[in-house]
Amino acid sequence: MHYKLRYNQQHPPVQGKLFFILTILLFVLAVSCSENEEYPQYNPPSDHNISKDGVMHKPGLSDPEMNCTNCHGADLTGGTSQVSCYECHGAEW
Repeated sequence: MHYKLRYNQQHPPVQGKLFFILTILLFVLAVSCSENEEYPQYNPPSDHNISKDGVMHKPGLSDPEMNCTNCHGADLTGGTSQVSCYECHGAEW
């Protein structure tokens, strides 16, 4: 006895469904990973009591060359705090 398998046009092939599901899962994963990581998470000292976009800064943040270089280094790339201002501010500096 020989049976012929027929293609049912109401249901797409399994490969198409699998590709669609994997695409949706990858999209959800990418979105969920990027949402909560807008800024790095740090535990700044208590004198960093000014919030700017949810990130705590020390008073005088408008003049980083004068007020931030002691801890973040002369070039603001980390210094003794080992926290670079470029991680959040990027090209602004």
